[in-house]
Amino acid sequence: MTSPTFDPGSIPISARLVADEFRNRYGTHPLVFFAPGRVNLIGEHTDYNDGFVMPCALAFRTYVAVGARRDSILNVFSFDLGDTSTIDLNNPGSGPTGHWTDYVRGVAAVLRSRGIDLRGAKLIIKGDVPIGAGLSSSAAIEVATALALLGVSGTSLERREIAEICQRAEHEYAGTKCGIMDQFIACFGSKDHALLLDCCSLESEPLPLPEQVRIVICNTMVKHELAGGEYNKRRADCEAGVRILRQSLPHIRALRDIDASELNQFASAMPERIFRRCRHVVTENARVLESAEALKQHNLKRFGELMHSSHISLRDDYEVSCRELDIMVESASQCTGVWGARMTGGGFGGSTVNLVEADALAAFQTEVSQKYQAGTGIEPAIYVCSAAEGAGEILLATT
Repeated sequence: MTSPTFDPGSIPISARLVADEFRNRYGTHPLVFFAPGRVNLIGEHTDYNDGFVMPCALAFRTYVAVGARRDSILNVFSFDLGDTSTIDLNNPGSGPTGHWTDYVRGVAAVLRSRGIDLRGAKLIIKGDVPIGAGLSSSAAIEVATALALLGVSGTSLERREIAEICQRAEHEYAGTKCGIMDQFIACFGSKDHALLLDCCSLESEPLPLPEQVRIVICNTMVKHELAGGEYNKRRADCEAGVRILRQSLPHIRALRDIDASELNQFASAMPERIFRRCRHVVTENARVLESAEALKQHNLKRFGELMHSSHISLRDDYEVSCRELDIMVESASQCTGVWGARMTGGGFGGSTVNLVEADALAAFQTEVSQKYQAGTGIEPAIYVCSAAEGAGEILLATT
């Protein structure tokens, strides 16, 4: 994997902090790896249906400082939580425990299951990705951990295989049946570009973002309790819809294999809820492809319209929005200089993503915050972002 280059003055502060903590604790210089969070511009809940998505990596990152041990033990310390855990590579256990180290344990276990000879290691982890904001802090820790464990063991893998390993780790050890999008963009993010990704073939195309537009993430500061279980229920609903469709269309493998007109022919053949779940996925796939064309043609007006349609579909057909997300999207849509606004991530809280003209940023941040607080009584967190590079190693001076 190619490592990004940083001049000494531009090394992120969190990378310095984990490296300094490692040196203070262990008296040696670590290797330091990172992986970014992400925001998805459009294409929600399509990735685990083998569909299309358009994420970009963010400069919010998870950093892992790592050094080798002489045994099979992983000693893992969270800089942010002040929590230390021990994992035995020879007996990592199975299934989710609900502890934050499930992500680390899962990645290590899946790597070992692939026949990769991992060394024991000391790891210090620090994350800048806001937790609960829908920006994929989980994939960031997975991918950064995978790079760290591989790096300290003197082993390398293709980025695509790393993404697949991390996805499997989240399935089996964190209990979330996620698609491949989050891990893929963490590995393949490109500065100033979004990525059109086919989650079936894993073919991707970088799409340059307009220079005059900024990505603004508005965190609702809420995350409703039902989020995790409902995510897996939505996946089960889609799988049920595919089983029904296959009775008449045996060639289809996933919802990406049909269009809206074909799906409508089977509306009476499936429960109303299942039909609506399928309708969201099928129409969302079409929106992603049309959005890519709009972006190539610099048609931000159409891109914004498709973002709005995506939110309505997520709210009404997929039922993963919530009052706070709806208020945030409505508030943003009323602001000057906004091309598009929608919820992003799994739903039931978290964040919205907004495309905003650069010269309207200050007014937007003030206005959307005021409107959201008036509607909810909650002060949001607002992040002005740009698309960043994917995961890699930060080469620190050792003198």
